[in-house]
Amino acid sequence: PRIAVAALNPHGGEGGLFGVEESSEIIPAVEACRESDGINATGPFSADTVFLRASRGEFDAVVSCYHDQAMIPVKCLSFGEAVNVTLGLPFIRTSVDHGTAFDIAGRGIAGHSSMVAAIKLAARLSRADESGKAVEAL
Repeated sequence: PRIAVAALNPHGGEGGLFGVEESSEIIPAVEACRESDGINATGPFSADTVFLRASRGEFDAVVSCYHDQAMIPVKCLSFGEAVNVTLGLPFIRTSVDHGTAFDIAGRGIAGHSSMVAAIKLAARLSRADESGKAVEAL
């Protein structure tokens, strides 16, 4: 898959004007992924346009630096049906796209689509082949 990595700072840090995390952390991490692990990752790209580029087919996935950065475009495009996946943990973590929804708890009005999708994706991610390697599900 073609993976885009979103920048942390506005406009990718503007060469250090808005932050240095792109040059000090993100670029070296992307390069390490490409060089040592063969991962087709590029970036960092400005977060205000990278999701648009992905929606147009330029990337298969976008890795974000923090929760809200990723969830805003996801909720705008498919609220109620999307699944939040946290990668890099020693266990599988999927979550509904709408958060806890305490405001509607117990009222009998909550939709179940995102919960069903989250459970199904967790099940797909948990399957392993004979070598123990997780089956590609995303």
